Amino acid sequence: MYNARGKSKANGKGGIKFPALECWNPMTKVASIAAEVDGRRVMCRISAKVLEKKFGLSDDGPMRTVVENRPAIEAAARVLIERTAFDESGAIIVGMRDL
Repeated sequence: MYNARGKSKANGKGGIKFPALECWNPMTKVASIAAEVDGRRVMCRISAKVLEKKFGLSDDGPMRTVVENRPAIEAAARVLIERTAFDESGAIIVGMRDL
């Protein structure tokens, strides 16, 4: 399920924007936030395990943790995008070492 919470944030750095779109996959236990890179959609993924280790999980669940810590997750994703550290599916995987 996608949750749109407002407008895209753009600061002009390398054509990377982060629209307020995120989703949770209960099967893989991975949260995704969307990035737009020069007009193309890129999914930035972070596992529940990383969320819990780095931020602790909110009582309201992993997506609440994502929303509360989105600036840090976006900053890490931006660095990985700028390094072109895409996985084979074209996604960005944010790990502990990236935060």
